[in-house]
Amino acid sequence: MDTEKTFALTTPLYYVNDLPHMGSAYPTIAADVVARFQRLLGNPVLLITGTDEHGLKIQRAAESKGLNPQEYCDGIVPSFVLLWELLNIQYDRFIRTTDPRHEAIVKEFFQRVWDRGDIYQGQQKGWYCVSCEEFKEERDLLEKHRCPIHTNKEVEWRDEQNYFFRLSKYQNQLQELYQSRPDFIQPESRRNEVLNFVNQGLQDFSISRVNLDWGFAVPVDPKQTLYVWFDALLGYITALNAKDAESTLENALKKWMPINLHLIGKDILRFHAVYWPAMLMSANLPLPERVFGHGFLTKDNQKMGKTLGNTLDPVALVKTYGADSVRYYFLKEIEFGKDGDFNEVRFINVLNADLANDLGNLLNRNLGMVKKYCGGNVPQITNEEITDENPLKAIGLNLGEKVKNAYCTLAFNQACESILTLVRASNKFIDEQAPWTLYKQGQQQAVEQTLYAVLESVRLAAYLLSPIIPDISSDIYEQLGFQINFNQQIESSTAAPFAIHSTWGVLSSEQKLGTPKPIFKRIEPPEND
Repeated sequence: MDTEKTFALTTPLYYVNDLPHMGSAYPTIAADVVARFQRLLGNPVLLITGTDEHGLKIQRAAESKGLNPQEYCDGIVPSFVLLWELLNIQYDRFIRTTDPRHEAIVKEFFQRVWDRGDIYQGQQKGWYCVSCEEFKEERDLLEKHRCPIHTNKEVEWRDEQNYFFRLSKYQNQLQELYQSRPDFIQPESRRNEVLNFVNQGLQDFSISRVNLDWGFAVPVDPKQTLYVWFDALLGYITALNAKDAESTLENALKKWMPINLHLIGKDILRFHAVYWPAMLMSANLPLPERVFGHGFLTKDNQKMGKTLGNTLDPVALVKTYGADSVRYYFLKEIEFGKDGDFNEVRFINVLNADLANDLGNLLNRNLGMVKKYCGGNVPQITNEEITDENPLKAIGLNLGEKVKNAYCTLAFNQACESILTLVRASNKFIDEQAPWTLYKQGQQQAVEQTLYAVLESVRLAAYLLSPIIPDISSDIYEQLGFQINFNQQIESSTAAPFAIHSTWGVLSSEQKLGTPKPIFKRIEPPEND
């Protein structure tokens, strides 16, 4: 095992029964922000994303289009790759569960659990939701046997002989895990949900299906197919293997295990916070550090989902407003972990207020004054010449640490609000100091101190926002004379390390300012039909 401090994180492996929607883009943006931030800290990062491609739902979706399942999956997967590119997602591994390398891991893992005596054959009777690929308790169903998550879908009755995983055997170990590591499941509301479920008593769950062709055969019984969730969760481990290395559990363990963070939707919490750790315990593999269940994005106060047909097209949204706009709005306006509703009018208002007015105008105004009052050069002021009582420096001195804590706890909205506090204070400061008046009075030193304090505050804000809005932050840094692009992750983490650039006072008079240009064009609301 390497002793280097690594950081591995995963998005869900997205089900390819249809094109990606904003609900799939949302956790991927969040994962990318976490990965970018960890890279700024100088940590080696592995961001895993990918697609879950087996199961009855895929088989039926393919049949409805007159395709075989592999052709169907091959047609959908590029849409995820394209969307991640449009959203500026810098992932390291993209795993498909139809990859032959994945089958090798699934077989090896199954054998470990089989040898442990944790898999047996039994009878499965119950109500099955094809959309969830999960058996449902009768008590959880809505009227007319509809699924509580896919509310317009009726569940199906199943009575078949399957292979089961001895989940009940791990009840005590799971309860001890949750007790000894209270941060294992986040946020608190999700942890309570899982504790409540587990404390009611765990039942063994079926890990195979009959009369299903699309998936890996059960190694000990080729007439049965492995259940999609048993196979899909193992995609995280397959992705840990370097592309040129043999796909084995031993190789997967070498550098990136344990995984630091699984980012998932709350509807798949049980699989990741109960089934997955129990499976890992059985196979004697390291448990992840943290499972974070984010909330649902809603539209018209309903969960956005392909099954309900009320999705928001992220491709159209990015093409209309730009990647940084979409990234910023969803992380700043929605508390990560809670549900959030999308409203286009609010979306436009927030972007205009925060990025066009508060941040963009602030930079523009000040660069204009620097040109007018300082010959277009960074004011000849050093950090030491500005006292700690300066209202901007006072905020800036501990802002980096505050924002770091927010990123590490996935409180993205708090990170944005803290940074905006400095931006808004800078706007207020420039109005109060009125450098145009000071200049007329011949107070050049006061003019330069004011403009330096504001420019440095804009720099610090741009740096701390760079994981969320990398393009805008890169533009600001370029205009302030830095040769740093926050989309070049390795270079930016060495050229602009967090320990230095997250502090106030980095801007130097030796820097040559770039050409001023608007960093965010104000959005005009679409005209009503």
